[in-house]
Amino acid sequence: MDIRDIHTPVMLDRCVELLAPALERDDAVLVDATLGMGGHAEAFLERFDRLHLIGLDRDRDALRIAGERLARFAERTTLVHTVYDGIADAIAEAGLTAVDGILFDLGVSSLQLDETDRGFAYAHDAPLDMRMDQSTGITAADVVATYGEGDLRRIFERYGEEKLAGRYARAIIAARQREPIARSGQLVQILQDATPAAVARAGHPAKRVFQALRIEVNAELGALERAVPAALSALNVGGRIVVLSYQSLEDRLVKRAITQASVSTAPAGLPVELPEHAPRFRPLVKGAELATDEERARNPRATPVRLRAAVRVRAAVEEDE
Repeated sequence: MDIRDIHTPVMLDRCVELLAPALERDDAVLVDATLGMGGHAEAFLERFDRLHLIGLDRDRDALRIAGERLARFAERTTLVHTVYDGIADAIAEAGLTAVDGILFDLGVSSLQLDETDRGFAYAHDAPLDMRMDQSTGITAADVVATYGEGDLRRIFERYGEEKLAGRYARAIIAARQREPIARSGQLVQILQDATPAAVARAGHPAKRVFQALRIEVNAELGALERAVPAALSALNVGGRIVVLSYQSLEDRLVKRAITQASVSTAPAGLPVELPEHAPRFRPLVKGAELATDEERARNPRATPVRLRAAVRVRAAVEEDE
């Protein structure tokens, strides 16, 4: 099957529209910090025939597939195996000090969801892995086998915003004393058995727990907390950033980073704002934009997306001096 038939980039037209003004010059560089299967990247390379793209991904399978998809643009692409908080190093290793556009499409990729043996989807029984980079790190099975009740409760509450976090943590501890929890189907059954009937009717009981485990295994929020400020710092004046988030924890981090960069740093009561206190960025959208009803109907994975974007309007103080 053609990869274009199984992977539909989210809010593609809007991403192109927002980033286009920064990418129209001859030597423009775009960083796709979450390359995935290359859907967004392909569209940008087709639209801007002088654009150079730096694509980052921690998933070696994604890099391989994207490399094949983008092979006709090989002279204009640089693919890097790294987590997105390595963005500054990737830019420096490409011989650059700044870039013109940056795109983040966060969360679990279509590839990871669709490959059932990766263990991301609670609807399919598979080994409890959940690593975006299968060459390193702990698995979800390691987490449920070794974390104490308090730590399990903490990650379910913090990363899954799960109201039954304590109940589920206790159920996992009890179940693993009987046998190892090595597969997603086992974990789903444990969670279903521990869920009151009234709560179960409100949604699948595994959804938030699986999200929390995925975030813990891949240290996603810590990486994102480092990555967005690093990305903002890496933009030329006039450069633009677009971030697609799929859950509230991601979106809050992105909102905070863009807001902090888009407000004056002048001390309260200062009669005149000095140039060095002026905002470095200006938001390009009001709040967070959602996918259209038409796109959500066509591509269900666009349903939870929240888009935020900003343009750099001023160099940092150290760049002025």
